[in-house]
Amino acid sequence: MGTSQKTPASEHWFPQPASFAEVSRIPIVDISPCLQGGAWPAKGTVAESFPVQATIFREGHDQYAAECVLVNPDGKEVQRCRMVDVAPGLRRYEGWLTPTTIGTWSFYVRAWSDPIATWEHNARIKIDAGTDIALVFLEAEQLFKRAMKQMPAGSAERAAVREVVATVTKKRTPSAKKLEVATSKKVRDALWKYPLQELVSRSANFPVNVDRERALVGSWYEIFPRSIGAKYDAATDTWTSGTLRTAAAGLPRIAEMGFDVIYLTPLHPIGVTNRKGRNNTLVAEPGDPGSPYAIGSPAGGHDAIHPELGTMADFDYFVARAQELGMEVALDLALQCSPDHPWLREHPEWFNHRADGTIAYAENPPKKYQDIYPLNFDNDPEGIYQEIKRVIQHWIDHGVTLFRVDNPHTKPVQFWQRILAHFRQKHPEVIFLAEAFTAPPMLQTLGAVGFHQSYNYFAWRNEKHEIESYLQEVSRESDARIRPAFWPTTHDILTPYMQRGGIPAFAIRAILAATGSPTWGIYTGYELVENVARPGFEEQIDNEKYQFKVRDFKAAEANGIAQLLGKLNDIRSRHVALQRLRNVRINPTTDEKILCFTKISRPEESPDGTADAVIVVLNLDPYTSREAQIELDLTQFGVAPAAVGQTMLEVYDEMTGATYQWSDRPFVRLDPHGQVAHILAVKVHN
Repeated sequence: MGTSQKTPASEHWFPQPASFAEVSRIPIVDISPCLQGGAWPAKGTVAESFPVQATIFREGHDQYAAECVLVNPDGKEVQRCRMVDVAPGLRRYEGWLTPTTIGTWSFYVRAWSDPIATWEHNARIKIDAGTDIALVFLEAEQLFKRAMKQMPAGSAERAAVREVVATVTKKRTPSAKKLEVATSKKVRDALWKYPLQELVSRSANFPVNVDRERALVGSWYEIFPRSIGAKYDAATDTWTSGTLRTAAAGLPRIAEMGFDVIYLTPLHPIGVTNRKGRNNTLVAEPGDPGSPYAIGSPAGGHDAIHPELGTMADFDYFVARAQELGMEVALDLALQCSPDHPWLREHPEWFNHRADGTIAYAENPPKKYQDIYPLNFDNDPEGIYQEIKRVIQHWIDHGVTLFRVDNPHTKPVQFWQRILAHFRQKHPEVIFLAEAFTAPPMLQTLGAVGFHQSYNYFAWRNEKHEIESYLQEVSRESDARIRPAFWPTTHDILTPYMQRGGIPAFAIRAILAATGSPTWGIYTGYELVENVARPGFEEQIDNEKYQFKVRDFKAAEANGIAQLLGKLNDIRSRHVALQRLRNVRINPTTDEKILCFTKISRPEESPDGTADAVIVVLNLDPYTSREAQIELDLTQFGVAPAAVGQTMLEVYDEMTGATYQWSDRPFVRLDPHGQVAHILAVKVHN
């Protein structure tokens, strides 16, 4: 009779799924950044460090270590960073990696059993207890000899470990001395460079799309080209439009304030049918120019220029002049049509038809846009894709390097994923900013599928707790999906805070935008504190979307905002810390209107290899002076914990030129009608 074979009980725990992700010998789970299980690349920027986190643990009490490894687009491992436990008890480990070129990079996490760290853990217990001392150092001799064999001959690391072997084998050397030599800093450094590893485990690779720095860092200035150089003739009650040439003549003023991106609202032919009048009235008066977002007329569509603005040669001149002044050109990409757009005749199937056969105009109840027809991306998705790809390429061919995309959340995400992937491959230098003031899932997903930057909810975050939470969110919670662009106002947005707070509100929000986000933007006229709203709406009265607007920028010299904008851009240009996103640390204060945060760049993010640190302290109250004590963690500036309370930080105020000596509990008083903020450069202790 044969012997029956029984399957071990352990094999009957549960049925395995068809696709089973094997757990590493040392489990490495919950890795970030990771989008859609690694199917979508996370966001990265040249010279910007990004954090890698993973939960790592193992059975028993043996010690282990981990590192994250950066892999360049050629598949070469170029950086590894030791990961440290940032949430003791939860086994959450973190390390930072810094890509250096544009392209699709990747990273992975590697963990291993660390026999020398395990030895040290056990040795300290046994030496304190006076147990198995001889055995403890016999084990040390064997382990360190193994470690020494994998180190290059003649290296400083091998010499450091050889000294350990020589010390632990001396019988008369005290145990404390042996332990001291075996755990010295130079030995730890040697073992980090050439670790003794057992049970090595590694994760899968996770992709990161690395973009040029402009995708992260920029100072945008928005203009309606037709208003720059526009003239009004009172005798005839008629307007003469500004042109691309007159707009080019206004560029030096903008460049002098330090802006590096000039953003043009749509400059295409404007439809006549259902043209809107001033302040969004349904009937345009003779001479009303209409909304530039009602794109298309017999003069052309999205690839044409409004005849009153000039020709393509004039546009090329504008781009060349901007580049001479150190600015890139961003163009509004608004995928919608006036009833007069050529697409209506050529491709009526691209639009929504109502039951009565008429074409449906755009609506966002209670808002109505009778002068605009939205595209229907489902009737002929391939035809629309090919045409829009052609339009974008047309403007790239004429020097546009950035696109501000109007209302991308009203178009299919799948469309954006495809078209952004195409231009990432063909023109990786071109950057797309999503104007997606919409629900968080859509905003975040648009960023995840390829938009380089995103408008966001900054304009409506006014209270201290809201701002602190939002800075934390954009810097460390959503940073793998979106890069924020902070705009205090736009041609569509004028919040109650800006309407009521006067000059101080415009100063406060400019400072917060310029220091809180690597990319910020200003809508022209900000210098003049244009804060009168159309009744019942959060947008300016006599809105430039519907009429010409002539501004006297010399008058702005009296309120100081233009000078402030220039100073902020100058400060940003000199501080790498303000050009990075993932480095915000909130500092508690004792006043509900005094906000304080620190931004510190890592040495590898700086051209000269030095860390940069900036402390921002801001009074959020546009009406009243405020006082507060700040709680500063001096260790973030390299001050040893033992020296806190004895060491004073030397800080230089970039706003005033004053120098202060700050402790870990400095006191501030900020006046919205005088000095409303400190932007402090800090000397970092190495």
